Amino acid sequence: MGSFKEVVFVSGKGGVGKTSIAASISFLLRKGKVVCDSDVDASNLYLILQSSVLEEEDFSAGKKAEINRDACTKCNICLEVCEFGAIGSDYIVDPILCEGCGACYYFCPHCAISFEEKICGRIYKALTKNNDPFFYAELNPGEENSGKLVQKVREKARFEAEKENLGYILIDGPPGIGCPVISSITGTSFVVAVAEPNPASFHDLERLIDLTNHFGIKSGLIVNRADVNQSYTERLKSFAEERGLLFLGEISYDPAITKAQREGKVIFELKDRSKAKYELEKIYEKFEILLEGI
Repeated sequence: MGSFKEVVFVSGKGGVGKTSIAASISFLLRKGKVVCDSDVDASNLYLILQSSVLEEEDFSAGKKAEINRDACTKCNICLEVCEFGAIGSDYIVDPILCEGCGACYYFCPHCAISFEEKICGRIYKALTKNNDPFFYAELNPGEENSGKLVQKVREKARFEAEKENLGYILIDGPPGIGCPVISSITGTSFVVAVAEPNPASFHDLERLIDLTNHFGIKSGLIVNRADVNQSYTERLKSFAEERGLLFLGEISYDPAITKAQREGKVIFELKDRSKAKYELEKIYEKFEILLEGI
């Protein structure tokens, strides 16, 4: 790790408000930083923070087969060796079904099949509304290697932080505990877990904290929509205490957050009076102290 500090916002399940919270913290933090969205399967932080795209590049990973129909003799060997049913009777390879194993390419006696790396997505460098460097990516539908794409996005964010001597990288991570999450949290300074007070979110939070503990990463907790089910909010607080999580605060259900999302804004850009604004400011005060200590 470089001289910068990396903090990633994650959640055990989707739809708990993680991106809105990460965007709000990023908006309030005026210190030198890079912002990064590592949810490459459903990147949406740019809808709230992005100002302009500066650069973009293709991301390639894995290979796909393609049949040259002029060279093909229709011997059917490719159909026989393909275990995934990716080759149709018209001798066209379905790129979604193709797993890139290369069997058809290696067994074709007429060299009628090419097997080359294909573009799987795109990586973007942009500026946020606060003129912070911002990196994100989009994986094409049906493509794999999301963990590798996350790694590429984080590498670019780290390079930028080193080059510009910026002290922080804030990452909006993906939900769950799968490969993209592992790629998002490994080597980071701190994980902020966002949960909401219901059984599904509580269960998935437990799995997420097991994962962060496995990698030895310190974690904190924010409870969103805390007033919707106060008894479960208390259970989440008790869980945080039992597992040694830093409790950063709770946020009430507030229609202003939804309004800000619809307008492509952070809640602090709205003039409306809002309870969530006050609660997010209190969370940010703790977060700023946290940054100094990690």
